[in-house]
Amino acid sequence: MPITANDTKRKSWLEVPQNSDFPIQNIPFGVFLTKENVVTVGTRIGDFAIDLGALQQLNYFEGIDLTDDMFMQDTLNDFISDGKKTWRLVRNRIADIFDETNPQLRDSTKDRDIVIFNIDDVEMQLPVLIGDYTDFYSSKEHATNVGKMFRDPENALLPNWLHIPVGYHGRSSTIVPSGIPVHRPMGQTMPAGGDYPVFGPSRLVDFELETAFITTDVNIMGENIPTYEAEDYIFGMVLLNDWSARDIQKWEYVPLGPFLAKNFATSISPWIVTMDALEPFRTKGPKQDPSPLPYLQTKGKKAFDIHLEVSIKPEEAEETIVSRSNFKYLYWSMAQQLAHHTSNGCRINSGDMMGSGTISGPTPDSFGSMLELTWGGKNPLKLKDGSERKFIEDNDTVIIRGFCESNEVRIGFGEVSSQLLPPFVRQ
Repeated sequence: MPITANDTKRKSWLEVPQNSDFPIQNIPFGVFLTKENVVTVGTRIGDFAIDLGALQQLNYFEGIDLTDDMFMQDTLNDFISDGKKTWRLVRNRIADIFDETNPQLRDSTKDRDIVIFNIDDVEMQLPVLIGDYTDFYSSKEHATNVGKMFRDPENALLPNWLHIPVGYHGRSSTIVPSGIPVHRPMGQTMPAGGDYPVFGPSRLVDFELETAFITTDVNIMGENIPTYEAEDYIFGMVLLNDWSARDIQKWEYVPLGPFLAKNFATSISPWIVTMDALEPFRTKGPKQDPSPLPYLQTKGKKAFDIHLEVSIKPEEAEETIVSRSNFKYLYWSMAQQLAHHTSNGCRINSGDMMGSGTISGPTPDSFGSMLELTWGGKNPLKLKDGSERKFIEDNDTVIIRGFCESNEVRIGFGEVSSQLLPPFVRQ
């Protein structure tokens, strides 16, 4: 079935600002709360949020096999479970409805008033009920930088890194959408030169520049999925900030890896950009040497040219871009990550989320964390207001943006923006 929604010549009868992340060729999916306190599944074109539940009730999806309440829910899980054919049919239909040549909704003031909202008049929600969250560690540059800082610089990568997509299981309970503030975590740390740990607020809170993909139902328990099928089970992608407390992490991560230093907060962008929308931006990833084992080998273009940037905005001050990176730098692809995740028969469900791991590029200005950008705090960053940062300070807002762009179209994710608040204090 062709992806007619990607036609770069298509224009919408809704006004779309120049350089918008959300032209009619994007059509992401999300969940939002209206001013009438109605939660609905929706999409976005330009600066307009579109109520898909209302569209369905008005029979605009006639001919597509959908349950009666498919878009009148507070998550996308059921829609995602319906699979790739349904996603494509719905997205193509939305593109047709909002095409400038289609008068059906355009000329119906009554229907438009029910369906279309200004983006500033809705409150974005977490788009899926995330049952399980896995975070990978798939940037060779990031893993090398961390290895140089904390281990032997001559042997920065651990022996397994070039053979498997390393990952760990995180917590879904503290995944929040953009705009929800995060509290500085409390935890155990070992003071420099000390011989006994202390408990208190983390002093080294960091961001991690990541993306994540959302899955449909992939397999039954015991079944593994090959790399050449894996992308059929990926609904779309979001931006992700995997907040990290580096001092807590340093003390706790041996021998079992990340724990409380990571699971206190993970922030994601609220609009899921579909794999169909990203299709035109496929590219080759890094050469893999040594060649992976047969079950991890892939053919063709499995990476995507997604420009990424991170800004830090102090309270009452202008933001400063501190990093520019690209998704295509990742050593392990999403297809390899998902194939490896199921290689032991682990079950993957609709709404599960897989983080990419910190995405660092080859140059210092493309590193994806403060740990790397300041090299452990040794080289502070200067912000536009004249202040310096070794790590994230209270009341700073971290903003991650991402987009794909060609001569014909720009497909973006919007942003994930989160403010770091002081530690939570019981009243």
